[in-house]
Amino acid sequence: MSGQIDNDVDVEVLVIGAGVVGIYALYRALDAGFSARTLEAGDGVGGVWYWNRYPQARFDSESYTYGYIFSKELFDEWRWKEEFATQPEIESYLNFVVDRFDLRQHISTGQKVVSAVYDEEANVWVVTTEAGDVVRARWVISATGGLSVPHYPEIDGLEDFQGEAHHTGAWPHTPLDFTGKRVAIIGNGPSGAQLLPAIVDVVEQVDLYQRTPTWTTPLNNADMTDERHQWLSENWETVTTTLNTSPSGFLHDPAGKFSTADDAEQRQAFYETMWKAPGFGKLTMNYYDMTTNREVNLEFCEFLANKIRSIVQDPVTAERLIPKDHLFGAKRPPFVSNYFESFNKPNASLIALRETPIVRVDATGIETTEKHRDYDIIVYATGFDFGTGALTRMGIKGREGLDLSTDWEDGPFDFGGFSAHLMPNFFFPGGPHGAGGGNYPRYSQDQVDWITETIVYAREHGYDVFEPTEEQQGAWMTMIDTLAPLSIFSAEHSHYYGANVEGKPRKFLLNPGGRGKLHEMLDEMSSTDNYGGAMRKVAENVLV
Repeated sequence: MSGQIDNDVDVEVLVIGAGVVGIYALYRALDAGFSARTLEAGDGVGGVWYWNRYPQARFDSESYTYGYIFSKELFDEWRWKEEFATQPEIESYLNFVVDRFDLRQHISTGQKVVSAVYDEEANVWVVTTEAGDVVRARWVISATGGLSVPHYPEIDGLEDFQGEAHHTGAWPHTPLDFTGKRVAIIGNGPSGAQLLPAIVDVVEQVDLYQRTPTWTTPLNNADMTDERHQWLSENWETVTTTLNTSPSGFLHDPAGKFSTADDAEQRQAFYETMWKAPGFGKLTMNYYDMTTNREVNLEFCEFLANKIRSIVQDPVTAERLIPKDHLFGAKRPPFVSNYFESFNKPNASLIALRETPIVRVDATGIETTEKHRDYDIIVYATGFDFGTGALTRMGIKGREGLDLSTDWEDGPFDFGGFSAHLMPNFFFPGGPHGAGGGNYPRYSQDQVDWITETIVYAREHGYDVFEPTEEQQGAWMTMIDTLAPLSIFSAEHSHYYGANVEGKPRKFLLNPGGRGKLHEMLDEMSSTDNYGGAMRKVAENVLV
């Protein structure tokens, strides 16, 4: 660095979190020649794929598009078994990566961060863990992500239940035996929709408690064939270019047309191809105007509704499973296998909470306004405190008294979805406003790459501090606020607005400008010698 700064640090770059993003951030920091260390709350690596280990937890992005793409050698050495891998394979993959690049020696597990305080005089972050360890770092990369704080439903009596109760996002490492058990699943998002088909054939009874139906569609998974792997390897440059530049970060071929290019009969045939499309392809491969043309979206919704009616044998249950209050894509749609078919089993029931709300949980089960039901196991598949949950609970305190636990109460303020004014040298890739609703690892990779290049630039040019100016942050937030109303996502229904957490401000938590706007504003910042005022030396460590 510049030579003017206090060198009393334990490590130059401290990464918080050893999930998909944190592993990559550690790799990049070490590869760039920094001393680096990772603190991980869990007892193993994997992040969301360490904690979410319920039966049939899996990707709904194609495995090879979600995994790392910085090394062709890594791709060739690892063989995915399925297009959409399950949690055990994902966790094995992430451990393979950690060992392949000799990262494990730099990772401290069982170290939950409870405080991160900026010492302005020394230009150092002082990070404290629950175990009492203290690490002083010049740069902090908090890769805690948006899906790391499980959200439990606001229901009386959760602690009174005497059976087993688990959140899908904090699943026990000892396998849970569902055989012959009476099970309640509260929640019908991606995790609840994955779990139901996984256990329906072994339980005595399973009741899925649904507040709001979602537009669930087939995952359309398949085995990863030798031919597919060979094609990906032989076309690696084209594949990675597409993943690194496409707005969604997927390897999907777009429809190439608007809905107006087809007549009504042709559109129905096209919707059939979408029903059979893999995962997110139902959004990325659909008509260009699917998310902007209300009429064509309603037409697609009616197509999906008829699919549900054709699968679910009980017409009352079928109607309860059909959304009536939001368009396709307004909530993050689950992509799963055999979800609707599960309700044809005699031991599976749907409890519609809009009709019969839960009154309370008690020692033996769940009481609704209709009746009491006894259970052996209750599963809370109620999602996460998305976007801000981890950051506002980590005791982060920056310059001028900034305290994220209070200053972000009304919503986050940031630049680029990974940095903030008054938080010098602190980054949070994958944080609020970080992704545009596409393939998260691709957006987060963009951010980590830029962060690494930025701290390398600081090292090479004698800068000690990176902190977005108030004007730069204001321009980014203006973009967020201006474009958010144009998004397909619903403030009333989507967890991207915090709608699943009672009392959380309904502020949009994605980047509505997508990858294009992210790169445009990052390029604008980095085009000047001092990043438009965001870079400074420690002797200048006072901003107005």
